[in-house]
Amino acid sequence: MQVSGEFTVNAPRETVFKTLRDANSFVRFVDGVKDLKEIDPTHYEAVFETRVAYMKFRFAVTVEVTRIDEPSEIEAKIEGTPLGVVGRLTAKSVTRLAEDGANTKVTYSVESTLAGKLGSIGQPVLRAKAKEMEKEFAKRLSAAFAPGAVA
Repeated sequence: MQVSGEFTVNAPRETVFKTLRDANSFVRFVDGVKDLKEIDPTHYEAVFETRVAYMKFRFAVTVEVTRIDEPSEIEAKIEGTPLGVVGRLTAKSVTRLAEDGANTKVTYSVESTLAGKLGSIGQPVLRAKAKEMEKEFAKRLSAAFAPGAVA
């Protein structure tokens, strides 16, 4: 499944890049991520919880930052094993940042594969959930850079 989109953040590109590159900052913007552990500067583990349709899922997730082109691009590989359900999540994400005047245009692309029970739900439901998560991420990231916010 391929999901992509873009949104604009009211902050300079270098500031947005540093915020997204800092795992402890990044995790504040992703709904459902808990227990983040930094293994080294490019490897992380966490628990990701989400609800899709009528089912709740918990994943043990590993993230590897595979490429960094400061201040314009971050690429990562994500692998997750559902806790309590048979299956597997694999994804590759690319986030690009471009200057847009005093703002930053964030463009993202996530290519994911879901196997097992979660994969059987169907692409339309999963795509809707991914878009919902993207909207929440964009809202939280934009709020972090709103006038008067503490980033």
